[in-house]
Amino acid sequence: MSAPTTPTFSLVDHHGRPVTERSYRGRWQLVFFGFTHCKAVCPRALQRLSATLDDLAGLAGVVSPLYVTVDPDRDTPEVMKEFLRSYPHFTGLTGSAEDIEEAKNAFRVFARRKEDPDDPDGYSMPHTAITYLISPEGDYRDHFPDSMRQEELTTRLRSHLAG
Repeated sequence: MSAPTTPTFSLVDHHGRPVTERSYRGRWQLVFFGFTHCKAVCPRALQRLSATLDDLAGLAGVVSPLYVTVDPDRDTPEVMKEFLRSYPHFTGLTGSAEDIEEAKNAFRVFARRKEDPDDPDGYSMPHTAITYLISPEGDYRDHFPDSMRQEELTTRLRSHLAG
């Protein structure tokens, strides 16, 4: 499984600024798709990715960690900003349903609304749980499944960043 050679997107960051993949050129992009109402997978992934970035110390300074919502109906810039206070390394990205769909397609991410009577809003968003690494030139370089141990993720990421 891999993303296309040069994945693209046109979204809005959690400060309300329009951004594209070109906004992050010159920096490594660590991209994870999720949503703020996720009960387990997203918080666990963001904690693991945050700990990995902490472990990388100075090398983390060349990385733009991006959290792209798969639930634009609930995840406005304001909601993303509040949610990401617990994960300060990350910039949240959202947009229209069409823009999110294009970003998901560019990264080959699966996410689909599923009715869920246990959720206060009546639905959940099962989705791909993979983190993508995009080079400073904007090319896909690697991906890291959610099942990967933090130590291995740190080692593989360090080898890309230091190489």
